[in-house]
Amino acid sequence: MSTVPRVPSAVPGQPPAFHTVLAHAPAIQQSFAALYADFWMDPALSQRDREIARIRNARVTACGFCRQVRFSLAREEGLDEATLDFVTDAYAESPLSAREKRILAYTDAIIGDPDRADPALGEALRRELGEAGLAALTLGVGLFLGLAKVLITLGLEPEQMPVTVLPTPGSAAYRAPAVS
Repeated sequence: MSTVPRVPSAVPGQPPAFHTVLAHAPAIQQSFAALYADFWMDPALSQRDREIARIRNARVTACGFCRQVRFSLAREEGLDEATLDFVTDAYAESPLSAREKRILAYTDAIIGDPDRADPALGEALRRELGEAGLAALTLGVGLFLGLAKVLITLGLEPEQMPVTVLPTPGSAAYRAPAVS
């Protein structure tokens, strides 16, 4: 993956990063930030479920930034590194819950092979998550996949990065990056 930015920052004095590159189109940046915050704050799906799907996408797409970022509200719901260590290609044989394994299988279907989303999987998730939760999960995985691919394509991945816990977008602790 490239760690050499392919698009310049639109913010004088700031290096290329997702928010400074999107600043070339401020209205789109603001709309995207609002959508992403709304997604994370929607009560239809737990923070833990969202984060498990996000980390699976990060590992499958090999997005260096996404693999290392953790969001704080999922941590507050008890999601720890020991659990995330099972979000691998072998998750089906892991001690993750049946619900988490279904979320991961659905995530894999969206990002890789849609035929894996068989009717039984969809029905089980619909029962567990409800219609709104399943819709949120579906949209979220689409957002995660798109973001990862954009970061990779634009060369906005870090060379190295430790696991970093950030405030969840939309949360009271979150401050959207300032752009001018």
